[in-house]
Amino acid sequence: MMHQLLISTALILAGLHGIHSLKICSFNVRTFGKSKAAKEGMLDVLVKIISRCDLLLMMEIKDASNKAFPALMRRLNNHGNRDEYESIISARLGTGTYKEQYAFIYRHKLLSVKRSYQYPDLPSNSADVFAREPFVVWFSSPSTSVKDFVVIPLHSMPDSSVSEIDALYDVYKAMQKRWRAKSFIIMGDLNADCDYVRRKEWKTIRLRIDNSFAWLIGDEEDTTVKESTHCAYDRIVLRGEKLLEAVVPDSVSVFNFKEAYGMTELQALNVSDHYPVEVDLRESHGFYSWLKSLKGLQG
Repeated sequence: MMHQLLISTALILAGLHGIHSLKICSFNVRTFGKSKAAKEGMLDVLVKIISRCDLLLMMEIKDASNKAFPALMRRLNNHGNRDEYESIISARLGTGTYKEQYAFIYRHKLLSVKRSYQYPDLPSNSADVFAREPFVVWFSSPSTSVKDFVVIPLHSMPDSSVSEIDALYDVYKAMQKRWRAKSFIIMGDLNADCDYVRRKEWKTIRLRIDNSFAWLIGDEEDTTVKESTHCAYDRIVLRGEKLLEAVVPDSVSVFNFKEAYGMTELQALNVSDHYPVEVDLRESHGFYSWLKSLKGLQG
């Protein structure tokens, strides 16, 4: 009886929470604050997008009142998701009065936060490379073949994208030394294309010329909503052999929510001018071996 209960519980978790793979997404929601959250239907659309993902990096949260993001989380967890999601959010980052936050939204039954670290702003007497310093989070992922990974997020300033993307190499080295982690995901709205990073400038970016970093979203992709633009601004970059081996074939994609939800261009732009980018990590073979062993005991 106990084995039957364990098997039933595990199979339910596998079915409900996507243990067959872990979907990781990155999404610039474009000026997310109280006024945007209050628009009719806005939170519902965002909930539909977020619910596709097991881990989602959300960028461009601009809300000094700290009310919009908690409202989104409440709607997410009350919308058939049964309190599945938790979040970790950065301080408000930026120069002057312009501030943004990074947030990670994740299914807590599949992932947990091991550590987090706000990459420091440089002293005033040094060159400050980042407009919004990465808020780095180390996740534990027991259900996937790679058991933990570090996510380094970035929403770059368009005019300094080349220097900021290059400086992500320094962030990677610093975090590798600090935590001795082996698997890294660097993702976000890097503004890594078109007028902001030209073809000749890629050879100056260490994150690109070092072949141990795998750029999953290609230069030919379009992560923008506007039909008049075709730019691969949003990227996912991996570092670590086990992490690369864990990628589900053909899972790397740009999620065109305009097409998926039958929106007009204007309706889609009210949500964001960016599409989410995503990748799936495969399940742990050990999980299903455990299920098979339980079934054997039951029989």
